[in-house]
Amino acid sequence: MRRTPPFTVSVVALSVAALGAVPAAAAAPRQSPAAYSCSPGYFCVYDGWNGTGTRCQWSQSKLANTADNCSFIQRGANVRSVFNRTGHRVQYYTQTNYKNRVGSTPKNGKGNLQGNYQIRSFKPQ
Repeated sequence: MRRTPPFTVSVVALSVAALGAVPAAAAAPRQSPAAYSCSPGYFCVYDGWNGTGTRCQWSQSKLANTADNCSFIQRGANVRSVFNRTGHRVQYYTQTNYKNRVGSTPKNGKGNLQGNYQIRSFKPQ
């Protein structure tokens, strides 16, 4: 077995440090974008978990067809999280025109949904 002199190991370690290589454990964590960004008075839905991803928001208290102005619902993506910044409970439906109620969120409530459906309409409870 061939032994490497300690001097060679030190030179290699210094070369790696000089090149800017940093061990993975010492690397700074990546910052994720702010989650659950939603203006006061709006009902917001997201295509990502924990209020991340693409957001659609509405200031009206009820909407018969969310796909009219929500890009990710138009593309067929599911709603994975919601934030209700309105002053009332919002109930939501998987079909347009308030059909097939699937859930509701209290005022100022937020959280993850099952993630396997779209919210196609909503109104106050």
